[in-house]
Amino acid sequence: MLLKEKIPFHYTFGKIKYEVMGVLAYSILVWIMYHNFHFVRIAIPLSVPAMLGTVISLLLGFRSNQAYDRWWEARHIWGAVVNDSRTVARQMLCFLDKEYKDEAIEQFRNRFVNRQIAWTYSLGQHLRGRNALQGLEKWLDKSDMDYLAGYTNKPAAMLNLHARDITIAMREGWLNRYQQVELDRTLSRLCDSQGKAERIKNTVFPSTYSLYIHFSLLLFIGLLPFGLIDFFGWAEILVVTAISACFLLIEKMAIHLQDPFDNKPTDTPVTTIAGNIERDLKQMIREPLMADVTMAIREKETFFVM
Repeated sequence: MLLKEKIPFHYTFGKIKYEVMGVLAYSILVWIMYHNFHFVRIAIPLSVPAMLGTVISLLLGFRSNQAYDRWWEARHIWGAVVNDSRTVARQMLCFLDKEYKDEAIEQFRNRFVNRQIAWTYSLGQHLRGRNALQGLEKWLDKSDMDYLAGYTNKPAAMLNLHARDITIAMREGWLNRYQQVELDRTLSRLCDSQGKAERIKNTVFPSTYSLYIHFSLLLFIGLLPFGLIDFFGWAEILVVTAISACFLLIEKMAIHLQDPFDNKPTDTPVTTIAGNIERDLKQMIREPLMADVTMAIREKETFFVM
């Protein structure tokens, strides 16, 4: 996703530039027919495209709301990921906080927390259809990497490793039964969040609904010059182009928002959220941030469409 506060104008206009050029050429053609060849009967009452435009505005507004709901649900899910990641790290650090200095326990806790950091990055890359293990060697040891290589769903496999470590800790007497139950509940919530995000990713927005709105929008744009030609003359070209661009931008906005994990500027900022989780969890175990790895992942996900 774009890690910028402002999206460049050329990126925004680039999404509709071909459509706008087509509308501009069509408007010029209508004006030439009306002015040079005196096809005055091609003019129609303005109320015809006005009524159609009102209907399309309602449909586009409804579609934009539905698309935003999908985006907001994705952001809400990742808010739960933040909370549960902090919770599982806090539980592991507090439950295994022995009075005496035990190097094995400390290594065990740090390994668990680092794997949770890796899980957040892996989940974001998994949802975006990218290599879910890319750049995670700094947080995972070789045995974990070898284990995950045999799984298609890497984040789910990491949660299995979490559960296995909790079982080992209880067997060693580092955790009691009640602590094990609380940790398992937190892992279940993380698993639920992953499943909800995958549901949004794998549920396609109804294509027929998008197709019908698009055809209706094309009809509206096709009728608009004939309704304005009597009132604006040659300025009809500019008015039609401007109005069409507004409707096309709204349609494109809805299309982008409906897929919050497509690695676009309108995506849910999963990499940034994972970076914040990394910062918080590293501070909990008092380890420095692996800024080089974090920035390497972010740079690969930051792009501009020229």
